[in-house]
Amino acid sequence: MARSQFTLAALATSAVAELDVAGVQAFGSMGQGDFDAALLTGSDGRHWVVRVPRSERAEAEQSADLVALRALSAGVRSRLPFAVSSYAGQVPVGGTRAVVYEFVYGTKVSLAQITPELAASIGAGIAAIHALPTSFIVDAGLPGHSAVDGHRAARTLIDRACATGLVPIALQQRWEHAIAESALWQYTPTVINGSFGSDSVLAASDQLTGVLGWHGLRVGDPALDLQWLLGCGQPGATDAAFDAYSAARGQIDRQLRQRATLLAELEVARWLLHGTEVRSTEIVDDAVEMLSALTDDAQKSLGSTVSGDTVDLSDVRLRTDEIEALLDHSERLTR
Repeated sequence: MARSQFTLAALATSAVAELDVAGVQAFGSMGQGDFDAALLTGSDGRHWVVRVPRSERAEAEQSADLVALRALSAGVRSRLPFAVSSYAGQVPVGGTRAVVYEFVYGTKVSLAQITPELAASIGAGIAAIHALPTSFIVDAGLPGHSAVDGHRAARTLIDRACATGLVPIALQQRWEHAIAESALWQYTPTVINGSFGSDSVLAASDQLTGVLGWHGLRVGDPALDLQWLLGCGQPGATDAAFDAYSAARGQIDRQLRQRATLLAELEVARWLLHGTEVRSTEIVDDAVEMLSALTDDAQKSLGSTVSGDTVDLSDVRLRTDEIEALLDHSERLTR
């Protein structure tokens, strides 16, 4: 049963001794999703969010998020051109805990709403994350994955998907070529958000103002934070994002966009495997349809290899953005 915003406000005042709540309203979909949440207005005019996880998976995500937020020190945050929430306090409740965060201002946007100007701001923001020193990740005990790890994870995912017999031969060959292309995997791991998507973005006046969701913070493949941008719905937005990223970071990873393309395509493979694991004909059929669309797009492009011309993934990525949310809700497979 969902907790009311008034119950959540009472929990918040217990978690943060100096918090004097002057107003409260529901935040998100009450009774649905992974968290019960409320937006609080303090007597000083500041805003806060209180969240209580509704599942073990959500509780694990919240714990990882807290570790990440604590790792993002004031010095680290000063290097970022956007706001990151801060932990304010917590209190036990019903076998879990209510956690209070500082509210980050901005409006959530969908992939279809991302303009070229906003995309450029997002690309520059992601570049700033990737430019952070990896030492603070190590100091916080957060994970680190090498390029070899990234290559091995992709190869394992491809092998498992192809073993179902449901991946079209042309797409299977495309993926196997990408795995064999050594230049594609010659990248330097960076600090990554690790769970970036359209739900992470807060914006105002076509500028990135805040980034939500840091539970995937680690050292890893920078393409993981960028692959979702291949699905931007407005013309020129994807190019603007990658151009802004390259302008900020330089051409240090020439295969970045090609690898991001592969990772985006492999989200469909992940969806297929999820469907087979939960024995859902509906999910498997949906994944097979998307794999067919990917194959058609690849065959229409001038080159059918990931290391060559990239495929138009806008329609597929709009769907795989939904897939990521569904996988999160159904104990999403580990990358």
